[in-house]
Amino acid sequence: MELEVRHLRVLCAIADAGSLHKAARELGMAQPSLSTQLRRIEQLLGGRLFVRDSTGSRPTPLGQVVVGRARPLVAEFSAIVTETRAAAAHTAGGPRLRIGATASRAIPGWLSRLRARMPAVEPSLQMDVSANALLRQVAEGRLDLAFVHEVEGSPLRVPNGLCLRILVEREPQFVTMAADHPAAAHPEVRLADLAHDRWMVDATVDGEWDGVCRVLRAAGIKPDLLHGDYLTAYLLAAIGEVVTVSQPTALPPRPDLVIRPLHGDPIGVRLLLAARTTDELDAESAELEKAYWEAACQAPAYQEWLTRGAAREPAQTLRAVGA
Repeated sequence: MELEVRHLRVLCAIADAGSLHKAARELGMAQPSLSTQLRRIEQLLGGRLFVRDSTGSRPTPLGQVVVGRARPLVAEFSAIVTETRAAAAHTAGGPRLRIGATASRAIPGWLSRLRARMPAVEPSLQMDVSANALLRQVAEGRLDLAFVHEVEGSPLRVPNGLCLRILVEREPQFVTMAADHPAAAHPEVRLADLAHDRWMVDATVDGEWDGVCRVLRAAGIKPDLLHGDYLTAYLLAAIGEVVTVSQPTALPPRPDLVIRPLHGDPIGVRLLLAARTTDELDAESAELEKAYWEAACQAPAYQEWLTRGAAREPAQTLRAVGA
């Protein structure tokens, strides 16, 4: 085994994330695979590079030296890749707009609006549950734009040089449950009504697991969380096994499910659009904003929430209701 740039990138990711679990999510790897790779790198270099304990992973003195030398090399290689890809895209033919996004019902409308406004430009879409991974790809030149969600209390790691535009400062997160759940009879649900329910959360979504745990603990509820993707969560919620977090723009995927706001809106996210230049943000953010509020007005639960909140926050809410 010879030391390669990808190995240096692994070491930098572990140092930045502070844990193998978080670094694995950043790199799109399974944690056991990352642990194995780290052991091989340490064997190659002849010493331990990270100390692991209950608080995470931190570099040893040797690790600090290696990571310090690795950072400029990784940055230089990333710059070479970015410039090469930009040059290749310029000579490959027609212009393209490379978009990355976390899940949102605004995306189809956004793509339609982009195609209508720029028929000569072909937008491509890459979905990812990790907002941090998408931001990193924009910074590296692999994407032009990223539409991402930042969970309240879990700030994203925004690479240097990226420009951000806030689409929605705070979007409340709703809950999906079985239609015959006792709490479903109310227009909004209190966390206390779900104190004995298990929650299914996708831990690969940056900040979501920690955010739900934090909110439940603040409400005096001992979290009973299961890890799973949201398709599985919907299937289990329909039979009353779990409840799950939902974006307010979501529509119930089955007739035996309902979506309800949470009383007091304890869980929130910030919606962001990222690009390398403000010109890119100025050109595309307006279409995304229109598509978002269009999707919001198609979601009955969100529409009712917006209408009820119009007196409290007229600037944003009335604009959304009239979108």
